[in-house]
Amino acid sequence: MVEAALPFPSIEPEIIRFGPVAIRWYALAYIAGLLLGWYYILRLLRNPSLWAATPFKAVPPASADNIGDLFVWITLGVIIGGRLGFVIFYGILYCGFAGELGAACRGLPWGFVENPLRIIAAWEGGMSFHGGLIGVVTAVILFCRRHNLQLFVVSDLIAAAAPIGLFFGRIANFINAELWGKITDVSWGVVFCNDVVRRNYGGCPAGTEPRHPSQIYEAILEGVVLFVILRVAMVHFGMHRRPGLVTAGFMVGYGVFRFVVEFFRFSEAKIYSWFSVGQALSIPMVLAAALFAWYAYRASNAKSVK
Repeated sequence: MVEAALPFPSIEPEIIRFGPVAIRWYALAYIAGLLLGWYYILRLLRNPSLWAATPFKAVPPASADNIGDLFVWITLGVIIGGRLGFVIFYGILYCGFAGELGAACRGLPWGFVENPLRIIAAWEGGMSFHGGLIGVVTAVILFCRRHNLQLFVVSDLIAAAAPIGLFFGRIANFINAELWGKITDVSWGVVFCNDVVRRNYGGCPAGTEPRHPSQIYEAILEGVVLFVILRVAMVHFGMHRRPGLVTAGFMVGYGVFRFVVEFFRFSEAKIYSWFSVGQALSIPMVLAAALFAWYAYRASNAKSVK
């Protein structure tokens, strides 16, 4: 066994248990991400300097009540979209092609037919960020149509806060000793194996060799760095004054960071050689970002002409 420079912490996945009900770090990460994201958006709405100029004319684009109701919809979008995204992108499409060649498939996709409850069994593992994103987008579109809110302005607010949830989610992945990186000899490599891991997984799925802590890489890039970039872009450069541009910034930032980290992240879901499903799903995000940016500049320039 190779000793890691950074030992993996002995943290139980469950924080506390009340009989059959357990509170896990992963659930707490979702809750913290949503609540802090909600709070951050309220802080943005209460900053008068952000809404003083065109096109807002000193009127915030949404009320606190709007955002509170919206986050109920977003929560459902994250959970339903994240799980269905995993089922469709990985369980059906990828495993349907990889079959038994993909060890991560565990008898999928036919397992969904034999036991349909596996479709909703998120507690067994399996949530897709890209599926969650589609769920959130759907929720925001439906909510804005119902409450007559400007879609791209609201989507910019959600995009500005999204890195908060990504940060906590990746930290939870690390605590759970899941989605680890490739074997490495860097000094900060981590051996994802200790007594806690053995007890919860019946062994050490990641083996006993040091691996890249790719969850931390993603927490830093997709969480901290992307949050700071979008924060500076809004507060200091007024990017939100072109509705849709902050959304584009988030999508291209996440797409690029996720594509890069996939080179360090261990994944059995490969399409070809080094090219993973995560990278394949990130490419449409960057293309969509270009479309959002084009729309933002086109719509803004059209209003300026008028």
